[in-house]
Amino acid sequence: MMMFAYYERMIKVTILIGLVGFVIGGYLGFLVRPSAFLIGQLPFETVITRGANLRGIDQILTPLAQQSFSITLVGAIIGSIMGVVIGIMLSKKSAS
Repeated sequence: MMMFAYYERMIKVTILIGLVGFVIGGYLGFLVRPSAFLIGQLPFETVITRGANLRGIDQILTPLAQQSFSITLVGAIIGSIMGVVIGIMLSKKSAS
């Protein structure tokens, strides 16, 4: 029964570090998103909605918003994978 508690704790720590990696990766992905000519980077609300909130002439920025969202998402996924790998490595190290 003691071994089950250890694995349960290991899984919780791994998931927690994976979530931290997800947030950090998403943040870094958001920071490196592309800029629009003469406008700069799009705001968070526009990126997270993939440009659905753009109206009028601003709708020409929809592909840029979609690309920015994709970059942010890829950063979050890579961050979560790295976090899970780090969590597994730390859990294995503490087991020894």
